[in-house]
Amino acid sequence: MATTSEGIMQNNDSEYVRLVSQISGLWEKAKEKAAFAVNTELLKASWETGRYIVEYEQHGSVKAEYGKQLLTNLSKDLTRLRGKGYSRSNLFNMRLFYVRFPKIQTVSGQLTWSHYLELLKCDDPMEMQFYMKECIKEGWKVRELKRQINSSLFQRLALSTDKEGVLALANEGHQIQSATDIIRDPYILEFTGLPRQKRYKEKDLDYMEEGTDTHKCWGAGGQHL
Repeated sequence: MATTSEGIMQNNDSEYVRLVSQISGLWEKAKEKAAFAVNTELLKASWETGRYIVEYEQHGSVKAEYGKQLLTNLSKDLTRLRGKGYSRSNLFNMRLFYVRFPKIQTVSGQLTWSHYLELLKCDDPMEMQFYMKECIKEGWKVRELKRQINSSLFQRLALSTDKEGVLALANEGHQIQSATDIIRDPYILEFTGLPRQKRYKEKDLDYMEEGTDTHKCWGAGGQHL
């Protein structure tokens, strides 16, 4: 018997080839469903953990001194009971996960916990929602999501009149390093400070935001303070 390019033993039996394909496809789908189910449960457990912590803090019976050590104490006790995965930083992110997504229905199982850890780094709720939707639509992996956030895609689109062009550049992975790649006329730039161009880049944004505090805080209900 010969072996086909797909690795199937060739015996001139099309029914056998179909049988191999059916069984292979069956197990591939089963693995995908299992992985999706595990991811869904992980996200749910992380969200519920954050909810428990926030509700405990808001109950009013937490002593101020103990409250400061809550996550540290939880980390020690949960690690002792359950093993790894309950570091203070992980618990902090689970709490933040609930704060940013107070309704479990807004959590998408199409993204992994690693995706959400990157999304939680966004201070602006609109920015976070933008990257979440783009990540789902474009099927970004965690590394690509991180790259897009670091390249300030949201801020560039917010200031741009050529949103399709900026998205195309982002999806192609091309990042312009200098504002001169976009703003061709240095005299216009010098005269107006930063004129309304078709596209802006991160360097332009740094120029605009110099001396401006853009860091915001979030409230327990997911609101921007």
